Amino acid sequence: MNAPPTTPRAGLLYRLYQRRLRREIDPRRVPRHIAVIVDGNRRWAKQRLQERAAFGHRAGAQKVLEFLSWCEEAGVGTATLYLLSADNLRARDRQELEDLFGIIAALAAQLAENPRWRVKHVGSCDGLSPELADALRDAEQRTADHEGLHVNLAVGYGGRSEITAAVRDIIAEHQAAGGTIDTLAEHLTPENIGEHLWTRGQADPDLMIRTSGEQRLSDFMIWQSAHSEFYFVEALYPDLREVDFLRALRDYSSRQRRMGG
Repeated sequence: MNAPPTTPRAGLLYRLYQRRLRREIDPRRVPRHIAVIVDGNRRWAKQRLQERAAFGHRAGAQKVLEFLSWCEEAGVGTATLYLLSADNLRARDRQELEDLFGIIAALAAQLAENPRWRVKHVGSCDGLSPELADALRDAEQRTADHEGLHVNLAVGYGGRSEITAAVRDIIAEHQAAGGTIDTLAEHLTPENIGEHLWTRGQADPDLMIRTSGEQRLSDFMIWQSAHSEFYFVEALYPDLREVDFLRALRDYSSRQRRMGG
């Protein structure tokens, strides 16, 4: 059940459960970086008999603000939100994409108003509207000196495209420095590729969360998630509750991470 409490008694029980969950989370084992596959906005709109998916995407955008406040309160340092994939740019109809461009642009502007949060666009601007690309750049510039929660907006993002772009950058730098094909291989190391990803300079995600009950990565952070823990939530993203988030943190804090060992 994902509906909010509707009676005073239900509200009290919900708050008591929240407190219990917080007590069960080891504060020393809160993930530094949480990545979220935002999924279920379209189905959420259909369940409410809305013809346009934008109804669900707007609800999802509002949930992003709430979700980030939970992350901040829990002590998470970085949150990455998968909002629009490179595949979506090819598969979605034009009207839905235009709606999404406007919704994400407005969201980026809202996030930039927070005096603590630092916003970064993770992805390519290819295929995005000029207005959305400008909004993402503006949010980055306005928040560049903020030192609080680091918010990555994965827009126009694809994991395979990211790795391809990183390798191309390495090759271009090698050629510009006068390197040859014979010496290129020694530069194609996991460490060097990592330094050329769109998330360069950031820790990899400790915890990956996907909403809507689906259990796949969908080309999201396929390099960075090599040692991530995964948590799947049945709730559609606009229905996500704080208790769902706290359960994910509790589950993560109880796991023994082996980091590939």
